[in-house]
Amino acid sequence: MIVWLNGAFGAGKTTTARELLDLLPGSVLYDPELLGTGLRVMLPERRTGEVDDFHELRSWRRLVADAAVALLAEVPGPLIAPVALLRQDHRDEIFGALAARRVPVCHFLLHADETILRDRIAQRSLADGAPARDWCLDRLPAYHKALPWLTADAHTVDTTGLSPRGTAERVAAVVREGGGALDIVQTPEPTAETVAAGVLLFDEHDRVLLVDPTYKPGWEFPGGVVERGEPPARAGMREVAEEVGLELADVPRLLVVDWEPPCASAFGGLRLLFDGGLLESARADELLLPGAELRDWRFASESEAAGLLPPERYRRLRWALRARERGTTLNLEAGAPVGG
Repeated sequence: MIVWLNGAFGAGKTTTARELLDLLPGSVLYDPELLGTGLRVMLPERRTGEVDDFHELRSWRRLVADAAVALLAEVPGPLIAPVALLRQDHRDEIFGALAARRVPVCHFLLHADETILRDRIAQRSLADGAPARDWCLDRLPAYHKALPWLTADAHTVDTTGLSPRGTAERVAAVVREGGGALDIVQTPEPTAETVAAGVLLFDEHDRVLLVDPTYKPGWEFPGGVVERGEPPARAGMREVAEEVGLELADVPRLLVVDWEPPCASAFGGLRLLFDGGLLESARADELLLPGAELRDWRFASESEAAGLLPPERYRRLRWALRARERGTTLNLEAGAPVGG
């Protein structure tokens, strides 16, 4: 298990984590920031110079889950991770990877009033200097922007009038009672190339239905991995029923077949998109989302989808929409048409 202490710089995450070591037997301090320090040494400057914060490095986010699993093979845990995680897509990527490895996450938000945060940051600058102070202050707007989803996702502990020990005691009490635990679907990581089927459902304005997974970054189409021996179109229908509670009456028509090539971080495989047709507003009102898997849904135009979908999914959607307009099926490789 990981006890993840989230919050702004100055909220008391690190000092609380050290106090928790005395209160949770077997606990070990896990500092993913050290992974970022290592990456800054190992990666070329041209790459690290492209980001303001190593949290933006996909390699860091992947290493956070990998290193946690490795540590839990050595110690019983829990791991105490005092890390500011202020982007929800980063949260989804890291926590989803941990869930896939059967590592439970207890997510806590250590919150404090802004005046307290600024005072603590000022005190920190006495030891670390003005650059550290300015860096922390510059990230306060990102924290305030993240508060709506943070407070919905994490168990909040207001540290404004608490000492680090008092904060740790509250966190420990909640952990012992089973609080703060996140319910995230455990999707096993693939061990080979996969076949996945997605279904495009449209409203009266030809906008496409997108869903927001809790276990990976970015929005997605309803769908999932085709099981052994299962027809892909039927797999898409099954996933639509499981994910949003809709039973499709007819087998959907295939729009695109996209070969996603393997890479260092993924096995790739075939990605198919089917045309599920019109979803009338009355039926859309009946959509049911499994909270452990999906947090939201929306209809999006093609241009709106560009800002919601990861690039590879958006390219696939664009060609699926062209295929739908032309009444044809397109064969893609890495999101680009091939053949006649």
